Formats: sequence, structure tokens, C-alpha cells
Amino acid sequence: MRWTVHGEHTLHDTPWVRLRSLDVERPDGTRGDYHVVRLRDLAVTAAVDEHRRVLMMWRHRFVTDTWAWELPMGLVEDGESAAGAAARELEEETGRRPRPDSLRELVYAQPAGGITDSQHFVFRADGCVRVGEPTEQNESDRLEWIPLTDLPAMITRKEIVSSATLVGVMALLLDLGTRAAPHGA
Repeated sequence: MRWTVHGEHTLHDTPWVRLRSLDVERPDGTRGDYHVVRLRDLAVTAAVDEHRRVLMMWRHRFVTDTWAWELPMGLVEDGESAAGAAARELEEETGRRPRPDSLRELVYAQPAGGITDSQHFVFRADGCVRVGEPTEQNESDRLEWIPLTDLPAMITRKEIVSSATLVGVMALLLDLGTRAAPHGA
């Protein structure tokens, strides 16, 4: 059931979005155009404090005209590692820096593998240090430490809707549940 790509050409190209038309051969032997959106990778950070709370941002997304809670996140720049981008975005958006030994990959996701090649890397950071005010002024209305126990109800109420944030907080809850489970359970 493997598809074969015979060629690709550009339909639209910006630093943010690259729309391509691919000449594909489907498993049944038919050939045709298939449109793909090529996007930069995304790095996300779930910063957790000693009180079992996660740092979240209250944001307006003008494309969908919605307000919701999100984890700090941003695009991975050319030549930058996903972990480096996660740490940089956390600091720019919240004024907090993860301890170098605390940042670890929590989960990896491909949000829409049928139409885009974007990869999402979600990291967990424990014990972040406040280094100043956020330097990115256009990201959020406010920052808040949200108790992890509040997350499921927030998802149900559609207060968390970003797929990168949803994947991140659900992985965080699974990670904490696994770590909290008795050995051998």
C-alpha cells in the first residue's frame, strides 16, 4: 500500500508555508496530482513546577477567532535543534528558562501526515528558572500555572484546543501517571 512520488513542483512558497503539487502513483497504479503543505517543525514545552502545575498561556488565535490555553511553542529555526527551539520559545514567551538537565522529550507527533510534513516535538521541563519578563509581546494575554488535575475538565470545556497543546498535556498526564504508578503495576 505504498505510494510513490515521481516529482514535486512549487505552487506557493513563503518562509511560513510551502504548498507543493506532487506527482504520485497510488498503490492501485493510478497517477495524479496530490497537494502537500510543507511546514517548519514545531517545538513545544510543558514546564512543570514542584506543585504539579503546568505553565500555560491564554492566547487569541485570529485565524479561528478563538481564545484558549496553550503550552509555549514555536517554530524550529534553520540549524536549531528541536530541544533548543523548545527552550528558546519557553524563555521568549514566558520569561522562564529550563534547567539544562531538566528538558526531555515527552512525545513526538505528526499532526496531519496526510497533508503536511510538519513534525511536533513536545518537551517536558521541570524546575524552570525565571530570568525576566517575556520578550515576545504578541503571544499571550496572560500566563498561569495550571494544576494538572484541572487539565481533563479544561479539555472537555474546549479551553484547550490546539492540537500541539492537547497532545502535550495528554502525554504529560500519561507520563505523570506512569511515574506515579507503583512498581510492577
